[in-house]
Amino acid sequence: MLQNIRDNSQGWIAKTIIGVIVALMALTGFDAIFKATTHSNDAAKVNGEEISQNELSQAVDMQRRQLMQQLGKDFDASLLDEKMLRESALKGLIDRKLLLQGAEKSKFAFSEGALDQVILLTPEFQVDGKFSPERFDQVIRQLGYSRMQFRQMLAQEMLIGQLRAGLAGSGFVTDAQVLAFARLEKQTRDFASLNVKVDPAAVKLTDDEVKAYYDEHAKEFMTPDQVVIDYLELKKASFFDQVSVKDEDLQAAYQKETANLAEQRRAAHILIEVNDKVTEAQAKAKIEEVQARLAKGEKFEALAKEFSQDPGSANNGGDLGYAGPGVYDPVFEKALYSLNKDQVSEPIRTDFGFHLIKLLGVEAPQVPTFASLKDKLTRELKTQQVEQRFVEATKQLEDSSFEASDLAQPAQDLKLTVHTSAPFGREGGEGVAANRAVVTAAFSPEVLDEGANSTAIELDPETVIVLRAKEHLKPAQLPLESVAASIRTQLAKEHASAAAKTKADQLIASLRDGKTPLDKAIDGQNWKVTAAATRAQEGVDPAVLQALFRMPKPAAKDKPTFSSVTLADGSLVIVRLNGVNEAAAPTDEEKAQYRRFLASRIGQQDFAAYRKQLESEAEIKRY
Repeated sequence: MLQNIRDNSQGWIAKTIIGVIVALMALTGFDAIFKATTHSNDAAKVNGEEISQNELSQAVDMQRRQLMQQLGKDFDASLLDEKMLRESALKGLIDRKLLLQGAEKSKFAFSEGALDQVILLTPEFQVDGKFSPERFDQVIRQLGYSRMQFRQMLAQEMLIGQLRAGLAGSGFVTDAQVLAFARLEKQTRDFASLNVKVDPAAVKLTDDEVKAYYDEHAKEFMTPDQVVIDYLELKKASFFDQVSVKDEDLQAAYQKETANLAEQRRAAHILIEVNDKVTEAQAKAKIEEVQARLAKGEKFEALAKEFSQDPGSANNGGDLGYAGPGVYDPVFEKALYSLNKDQVSEPIRTDFGFHLIKLLGVEAPQVPTFASLKDKLTRELKTQQVEQRFVEATKQLEDSSFEASDLAQPAQDLKLTVHTSAPFGREGGEGVAANRAVVTAAFSPEVLDEGANSTAIELDPETVIVLRAKEHLKPAQLPLESVAASIRTQLAKEHASAAAKTKADQLIASLRDGKTPLDKAIDGQNWKVTAAATRAQEGVDPAVLQALFRMPKPAAKDKPTFSSVTLADGSLVIVRLNGVNEAAAPTDEEKAQYRRFLASRIGQQDFAAYRKQLESEAEIKRY
């Protein structure tokens, strides 16, 4: 069975691992779980393997950051239950450890070459569609990885992916299961519906009822917890007018810019491959034979068409077109740049085989004038200075704010203005209060309770602020007069819905007993009849459809089944199931679709059961 699982997993690796890794790269802080660290204090042990307290703390931080990303401005980090977060994070770490142990025990594996291929094909590491070592290092450094740590994380992801895909891909579905599912999925139902009037306006409420509801739900009628903040705003753009560029710096930048322009060389080559069928000596002898024919005056282009084993250029006489430095194999490039126009090289050996290289032409770079680049270079040099100034000013703002008891001194030090916000709650507000990091800082214990200035908060790459709480508007009970109208509306809706439900139940009982005819209007309203409704029938409320397909089949044509459904808006519908229609047998294509769906679902259930089994058999100690 394990071999079958391993076989099934291979296609998954080829098709989805790239997407998995790219998704992982987008998760801020995901690397924290996998950093190689050593600790003396353990959070748990799984079959003797430790999970450190530091790993757990990092995982909790990661979960918190993910929630903030996913929920955005509606997320209030201060409402999170720290104990619940730690329990969830620890469970995730234990599950991961169990899966890695399971993969190792089942001898799942992959080659270093496969790991390299995943890295090479990951779009996040590519520039212009090609793998870039510089880009790779830049991305993993931003995530806090060394190359070895990243490879270790990726290897773990691939192992767990193999295990998951192998189990999920081994789900088995019988023909009987497919046919039974198809019968239910394709089944249609004939029904009729009737709206029961819900009339909140007809409900009469006393002041005592309103007061009783107010007292019972007192916590729902509170003013929001709000804060007013003072803040200093530091903007990168404000530094542009404070910097200047010297002429000598512009000249140096111009020389550097134009120095990078390289000439383009047009090469042609004849390649004789060295491979399993052709030895080194045989290939060398063949290229020397071609070289001898060249020496006798035969055309390079004709010999390339006859002998070259490079399919991309042979038909063009070996012409490779123009290219600059860094495109070709280093040995090939060195030989090419040593040639004069129309000169042919000696036989050159590369990893592909033996080459004869001809220089067809040289294209000198077009060097732009200083005047054409001056504005661009000025902006770039100013931007560099502004970036440095901004970093230094941000550090100064943070240090000054940390040492000060208010924002007056930091404002004076950096020539900034103290701004004051409108009151806002934990859900945020307008302006700076629309930023979740600002809201979190404003309601943090350090700022709200201890009266400290916040650390520097980045609103965007161009703006940072420091804030302090100016006023804390604590929740207070709203007076009954201000909420009485909303209470009356809510109670009227509830009472009207309950009255409609009672009326519907009485009507259904009368319909079942035959006291009320099935084919006549009720209270001036006709039944709305729908024939052959599917599970995804358009124009029918999903709640009605869900109830309809849960209703038992009528005992006879004149004995329909009844039910009532309360919709989201408080209205009520009576549903009358008249008949159940069995569909024709599924086609082969439909059976194949149903089989794939059921196999996937069973595979997921098998994987969940496998995880549960690993957990039940493991020795897990939580500290």
